[in-house]
Amino acid sequence: MQKAGEYRALAYQAYNVARWQLDQDLAGKNKHDIPKQERKRPRAVMVDIDETVLDNSPEQARRIVRMQAFDTPNWYAWGEMRKAKAIPGAVEFLNYAVSKGVKVFFVSNRDEVQKQATMENLKSVGFRDVGSDNVLLRQAGPDGKLISSKEPRRDLIRQKYRIVLFVGDNLDDHSNTFELPAGYQGSFAADRFAKVDAARDLFGKKYIMLPNPVYGTWENVVYAGKLPKDPVAAREFRHTLLELP
Repeated sequence: MQKAGEYRALAYQAYNVARWQLDQDLAGKNKHDIPKQERKRPRAVMVDIDETVLDNSPEQARRIVRMQAFDTPNWYAWGEMRKAKAIPGAVEFLNYAVSKGVKVFFVSNRDEVQKQATMENLKSVGFRDVGSDNVLLRQAGPDGKLISSKEPRRDLIRQKYRIVLFVGDNLDDHSNTFELPAGYQGSFAADRFAKVDAARDLFGKKYIMLPNPVYGTWENVVYAGKLPKDPVAAREFRHTLLELP
């Protein structure tokens, strides 16, 4: 992620496709695919933040060197540093969208306490339209539990806008269709494969995926909640999951 030109190429490719699709929408070429009641709504683009528009690989690298698992205090500390760089192509695309009158919504599962630092980091790397109204982070529900699903925030945006594109590094960034319910007992990987296959025509059209080989919901899918916290034991467990000749 930090050193491969191929990673940068994939990021540029994703944002080039996003711009092409946005231009198609701006030109009205997909008008007949849009429900009539939505055609007059202002356009919006919904993007994830981490590993979609901001690069947190230095924080990941630090944990690799220290042989440390993820922990919230160190994650918060990294955010407060405001040092994350922009993902290649992200600033150019989102600022282009803003220049065309499209509203950008940064929808992330960073916690609400990180909001100020997050907005300052986004502004520092060049994003133009950043404010408390369009940076939507994870909040607690009525029961006090954090709501990780982005569907309530998607619904909030949809009240006033038509979301032209969903951009993210995680399937859950695009639709709640890909979310697996709590307590799911089936084949995690097979079920997700089937959902991706069913939505294949939307990728590159309405869903724009960024590569993230470092972390994501796919880890929960692969490990089914059984990954040991000890780094050595975790490595050995991963080896048992590999498909070999």
